Amino acid sequence: MRAGMRAETLEAGAVEGGSVPSGGDGTPVRATGPALTVLLGLSLSHLLNDLVQSLLPAIYPLLKQSFHLDFGQIGLLTLAFQATASLLQPAIGLSTDRNPMPFSLAAGMAVSLVGLGLLSLAPTYAVLLAAAALIGLGSAIFHPEASRVARLASGGRYGLAQSVFQVGGNAGTALGPLLAAFVVVPHGQGSVAWFGLAALSGIAVLSAVGRWYAGRLAAAPRTPRVTVGSDAAGLTRARIVATVAILLALIFSKFFYTASFSSYYTFYLIHRFGVPVAQSQLYLFVFLGSVAAGTLLGGPIGDRFGRKLVIWVSILGVLPFTLALPHVNLFWTVALSVPIGLILASAMPAILVYAQDLLPGRVGLVGGLFFGFAFGMGGLGAALLGELADRIGIEQVYALCAYLPLIGLLAVMLPRLR
Repeated sequence: MRAGMRAETLEAGAVEGGSVPSGGDGTPVRATGPALTVLLGLSLSHLLNDLVQSLLPAIYPLLKQSFHLDFGQIGLLTLAFQATASLLQPAIGLSTDRNPMPFSLAAGMAVSLVGLGLLSLAPTYAVLLAAAALIGLGSAIFHPEASRVARLASGGRYGLAQSVFQVGGNAGTALGPLLAAFVVVPHGQGSVAWFGLAALSGIAVLSAVGRWYAGRLAAAPRTPRVTVGSDAAGLTRARIVATVAILLALIFSKFFYTASFSSYYTFYLIHRFGVPVAQSQLYLFVFLGSVAAGTLLGGPIGDRFGRKLVIWVSILGVLPFTLALPHVNLFWTVALSVPIGLILASAMPAILVYAQDLLPGRVGLVGGLFFGFAFGMGGLGAALLGELADRIGIEQVYALCAYLPLIGLLAVMLPRLR
């Protein structure tokens, strides 16, 4: 419990303008800027974590052929992965809020390493399920505590810190399928073991980050627990709950629409415009690159102009582009994918920092809840949109998804935080 109080003291000090404890005497001093080495280490480890995480669905066609799986069994693999990666994150975040565990970051990557080992050697479908669950569990352990460390390393520039942290995950998600195509598909299931090098690198980086985090916890003064909600945000508990629900609805609109691109954009381009598979992958990387750029820009812009404005513009502002996309030619489809990815992705860092300000002392819970919900919505969106595409066609799916950003109108109900 004392560790939890010290972590909350660090967070509370950051809320009050970027001040941090200077040593054992507890005298606070103003931070001079972000701890960039720590932030870059977190971003790199996020890249490695999400690279490993994205490897599993990338090799589904190989596993389907090798183990003679039907689509129902593929769906159970996804369920095993998402049940641990999404559903456990809030519980893990709440636990680490109470008892911070600096070296849980490296431990989470170690769990993913075990999952990779099982995946590379799995002789049966049951072992594949266990491997999927372990990779998801490693991701669930990583995200909440990593989000807290990013805030502590921000020097008061919370949006910038979250953007640097999250853009690593975007890069890892993009690289996973690409590396799977060049390494696993030509060389078979056993070559998955080579990705253990990525997990080992992540363990090394996160061990160093954990030592930095442990030092900050040891230096923090021991003070009473921070009151959640009203003191920092000036809101009643009911208003806080309603605001969290609005933020989750915005996450739903963002990641459901993003799922239409990440899972089906290549099929859309091939079906509508007849482009070759390789060319469609290139256009997908154009979109993913714009997502990475939007993630990197969204946090600093929020630091400068305010979270609520960025949330409002980034989600609702994309509507004209999404409405136009189903009705234009190939050139303009690719061109419109750039502002769509750029504007839509800028929301996530702003939403996360806004929620952290809304719930001071609950950074782990916020990270677990929002990352878990975002990941779950992406997976659910991919599944439901796939079923819908089978029934009405992929082009109609994009025409319907174009209206999802209208949910961004809820942003007008977000309170202005002190």
